[in-house]
Amino acid sequence: MNNSTKTLSFENTEIAFRHSSNADLNRAFWLFKVINVNFLVKIGPPVTNFAVKIGLPIKGLIKATIFKHFCGGETIRECEHTIRSLHKGGVGTILDYSIEGEDDEEVFDSTSIEIIRTIKRAVKDKSIPITVFKITGVARFSLLEKLDAGATLSLSEKEEWQKVQARVLSICERAYETGVPVMIDAEESWIQETIDGLALDMMRQFNKDKAIVYNTYQLYRHDKLESLKNDYETAVKEGFILGAKLVRGAYMEKERKRAIEKGYTSPIQPDKQATDKDYDAAIDFCTSHIDKIAFVAGTHNEESCRLLADLMDKKQINHKNPHVYFSQLLGMSDNLSFNLADAQYNVAKYVPYGPIKAVLPYLFRRAQENTAIAGQMSRELSLISKEVRRRRSEKS
Repeated sequence: MNNSTKTLSFENTEIAFRHSSNADLNRAFWLFKVINVNFLVKIGPPVTNFAVKIGLPIKGLIKATIFKHFCGGETIRECEHTIRSLHKGGVGTILDYSIEGEDDEEVFDSTSIEIIRTIKRAVKDKSIPITVFKITGVARFSLLEKLDAGATLSLSEKEEWQKVQARVLSICERAYETGVPVMIDAEESWIQETIDGLALDMMRQFNKDKAIVYNTYQLYRHDKLESLKNDYETAVKEGFILGAKLVRGAYMEKERKRAIEKGYTSPIQPDKQATDKDYDAAIDFCTSHIDKIAFVAGTHNEESCRLLADLMDKKQINHKNPHVYFSQLLGMSDNLSFNLADAQYNVAKYVPYGPIKAVLPYLFRRAQENTAIAGQMSRELSLISKEVRRRRSEKS
């Protein structure tokens, strides 16, 4: 078993920030300080959107601060520096073209072409082990909503849906032809059933010999552990490998609010403990069926990362087994990503990119998500401060 004998520590800031210059650390420190102020995070999005809309010269400021920290660039070419920097620390890149919420067929076509470009860029390059896309990047949200609700489609909507399926097929076909795995991100519960169906269809076609297509399971939903197990049974019965990305989830407030407004039972777990319990059970389930499940543990939770690392050792799963990846977002939890990579585990960071204006919703979600995670900000700040102190003491 080619496993590292190093003791895994998430406190080692020298390894965590090896790729960061003093200027990078300084920028990150002040950025997280600002994000920590709830008032600024609440007022920031409307003010910024307004400034961008009326053409105020704010783009430069955004690009030099929050965009530079959480994104790779505006184009794949601009991401090259980040790809190389992560690779030096043993961490892979997941190029994530972060355009969403559009309604235009031309935009959907150009987005699917760009997603295929990320797949092409990843061919025969170990520094980009996996790719990703969102169905709402290539399909109209309200069409997916109608399909999920089981409503009758008009003739033009049926044609529109065929185009969506063709885009998804062309992306997954290219992934299959090149051998580059592609993940389909999870979205809101009221369009998710349609996404799940599409993802499983793609797996049936392309996952017979190797995990090429992955679906995403949001474990903050109380029904998703069961979904994972059911999909595994389907995969075994129909003879394909299940590709699964495990996340806690990203739409909690929106989900609860809609459930109250529409008068149905919220799909969200009653509390964080229930989410954590299901997430860790999903990790245990996947490692117990590692020959038939390839999975990516997308998590910033130290306990879950520690659990997965321990389960792999306990079940004698090689750290470099291609069926197991840890994943975090660029600009966050470097103490997890780089220390796991140093202990020879497979790790890849999500590296979002795209035009600044189009990526703003993603950036605002990151900022709001960070203030919502109790302790996450103070954790990031304390690790950065610790590394700054370590570097100072090294100099003196």
